[in-house]
Amino acid sequence: MTAAEGGNQAPGVTGTDRTTLRTGGLGHTRGVDDRNELGRFLKSRRARVDPADVGIAVHARRRVAGLRREEVASLAGISVEYYVRLEQGRASRPSESVLEALARALTLDDVERRYLDELVRPRPAATRGPRTERARPELAQLLSFLDRVPALVINHRLDVLAWNHLAGQLFFDFAAASPRQRNLARFGFLDPNSQERFVDWQDVCRATAGTLRLAAGRHTHDEALATLLGELTMKSDLFRTLWAGRDVKQRTHGTKRFRHPVVGELTLRFENFDLPGESDQRLVTFSPEPASPAEQALSLLAMWSTPPLHDAVEEPTA
Repeated sequence: MTAAEGGNQAPGVTGTDRTTLRTGGLGHTRGVDDRNELGRFLKSRRARVDPADVGIAVHARRRVAGLRREEVASLAGISVEYYVRLEQGRASRPSESVLEALARALTLDDVERRYLDELVRPRPAATRGPRTERARPELAQLLSFLDRVPALVINHRLDVLAWNHLAGQLFFDFAAASPRQRNLARFGFLDPNSQERFVDWQDVCRATAGTLRLAAGRHTHDEALATLLGELTMKSDLFRTLWAGRDVKQRTHGTKRFRHPVVGELTLRFENFDLPGESDQRLVTFSPEPASPAEQALSLLAMWSTPPLHDAVEEPTA
């Protein structure tokens, strides 16, 4: 990698990267499909609800899945005309009580409810110019001490900003990749190697698309995110299909199964830790069950792949 690529590789146990964000320009994350995301989201959610689950008896086969508009309106206690205007994008500022009633009628979970709020009341566009996003050197140093578990720092676009040696072995060689390539969404949807690396590849991609959908609702003026979504839409049939489903995900913990060419299959528990004071950055760790085959495999991976001797933390430029 060269300095002209705008990033830095870490020759040590810890890797760091920084990403330039441009705000306030023409990029708009909702431009990936259309600007009536509220209406599209409501329509997708009502199509998902089984009428029987909300106490509506169905005596004949329906032409479309889910609830009808008038049924949603009745369950939410609003007029059919008003609900139609919401789906058509002609009533973009519903009250908090209306949003809560719609969330109950459509059986939204907590993440979907927050996403609904963000569609109605998006964050204002940032007024400052391009800024540099990077993991603090102290965070990078912390990762280097986590020598028994893979760990990395990511942002809302799933850019990898810092990583330790085991994370680079578990996913792919972050240090050898360009800053643009150090993105978990690009890896999952556009790199064929991801299908071998993730045992449950389609589930991982589904969760990734849902995470990006949530980020798009929160960061409507993030040009870098809009560019990423546009690239994935153009290059990945699977992403286009998942994006059209409008599912939103926020996976704070769970399990993920990896397939490594040297140590075989590993089932690891992941935990996401939000980093206070760091805008939308989070630390992600992957740990095995004690005394499990995965713990043995991680130990073998650590011994098999010798980490570099020195840590390096990128210094900000003037």
